[in-house]
Formats: sequence, structure tokens, C-alpha cells
Amino acid sequence: MLYELIAIVRPGSLNEVREIARNAGTQVIRSGGVVRGYTNWGAFRLPKVTTKHQARYTEGHHFIMRFDSSGSVQSSIRRTLGLDPRMINFSVVKLGDKLEEIKDIEGKVEWNNVSTITEQI
Repeated sequence: MLYELIAIVRPGSLNEVREIARNAGTQVIRSGGVVRGYTNWGAFRLPKVTTKHQARYTEGHHFIMRFDSSGSVQSSIRRTLGLDPRMINFSVVKLGDKLEEIKDIEGKVEWNNVSTITEQI
């Protein structure tokens, strides 16, 4: 199954972001999965002030990891990231489970600069 991890790490050191991404990727690879790619979106403001591990955050460093693995590995990654005090928030989304659905999906996720308001007019 193909999953997409969208993670927000506390701002500051890029080494922390690399370490978290590397640990998540290592879990996937050790279990026989495949990491399709990482995308670093950088640090920017959060939509609202977020409190996590007794600290308040207004901005965070965002990265995305696309990977193929079993459901149990995805659960293991969620458990590991949930316990990491450097994480502000994360979400794992299932993109598909059949080859026809996932064969053309790339590993890199580009930032969309197009405003949805102008598209609707």
C-alpha cells in the first residue's frame, strides 16, 4: 500500500528534521517497504497556534515522505512519531493499495502556488 506522511517538526535545527525523516524511512526499509521520496517544504507559519508537549508553536518545518509498506509498519511509524517531543503534528494518508491506482504517483510532492479562489472565478 502507498502512504504519504505529512510531518511538522518544531522549527530550529534542520538536523532534527533530517533525523526524524531518516528514522521514519529506516523503519519502512527494515520492514521490507520502499521509500519513494522525501520533499522538504521548509519552515512556515502554522494555521493556528498549536500546543504540543507543553510548548506553543506558531511555525513549523514541514516535510513529506511517500512510502510503500504494510499497514502494521504505518502504525509503527505513527506510534514512533507520536512519542517524539520534536514533532508538532503529523498525518499519514493512504494513497492507494492497487497497482493501477499507485503506479504513476511520484515520490516528490510539489508545493501548489495557485490560489483556489482565482480558479473558481
